[in-house]
Amino acid sequence: MREKRTIIDVVWWVLLIAWSMAILFPLLWVFYQSLRSNPSFFQDVWALPESLNWMNYKNAWIKYGIGNAMLNTLYYVGVSLVLGTFLTTINAYALTRISFKGRKLMWALIMLSLFLPGINALIPQYVLMRELHLTNSLTGLILLDSLGENVFFLMLLGGFMRSLPKELEESGFLDGASIFQVFMRIIFPLSIPGIVTVAIFKFLGLYNNFLGPFIYLSDQSKYTIGVSMYAANQMMQYTSDWVTMFAGVMIAMVPSIIMFMFFQRWIMEGATLGAVKG
Repeated sequence: MREKRTIIDVVWWVLLIAWSMAILFPLLWVFYQSLRSNPSFFQDVWALPESLNWMNYKNAWIKYGIGNAMLNTLYYVGVSLVLGTFLTTINAYALTRISFKGRKLMWALIMLSLFLPGINALIPQYVLMRELHLTNSLTGLILLDSLGENVFFLMLLGGFMRSLPKELEESGFLDGASIFQVFMRIIFPLSIPGIVTVAIFKFLGLYNNFLGPFIYLSDQSKYTIGVSMYAANQMMQYTSDWVTMFAGVMIAMVPSIIMFMFFQRWIMEGATLGAVKG
């Protein structure tokens, strides 16, 4: 029995190491290539670099417009994150804590939307954005992603709020508080773990969003980081400056890596808590 247990532990650790390497190896390889020169890269992709070319990062920041794209991305993600998270919180509170006629029907329609492919809405959505003169605009893109509710986030935060005791609201109403005061002073503070979890997932989705900016932004000066990296990749047909491209990829990954390192506990605990209590 002990020998069998030992074999299982060994297999488990081997699978864990293999899984970790499958994630870390591509990152380390890209970082390694970003410090090389183009001649050495084309000569041998596995050779050790003679010197560390940190200038590749400066070239990526300027040559491919990574700096400007990062500022555009921070503006787009920051405003969309704040506005979108606030609207999701308000919607989740209204659908889970306020009783009104048609609430069950509304939830049923929301659940039904999970089974409808979002790609079908692209054409009418683009026509609407064009008629409102919101194409080729970061502000238009912010409104599109903020006002367009995500069903998964709504269900996650709604499940978290539904777990809060109803007596808390009733005591607030007995003290003469309005719905808004009850929401701001009672429900909102208690829902912070769920709100932070939703905000983290929203950040990752917005930062890695490529299709929306690619469709609606045509001015290169307004590109987000995803579209900017795509444009840089298209330039490789003519320049073949791959080491600078790798440096740009590393710069683009930094915000997501930092977000994961600092908020991984919130992601694990918050998502599990909302799912279980909902």
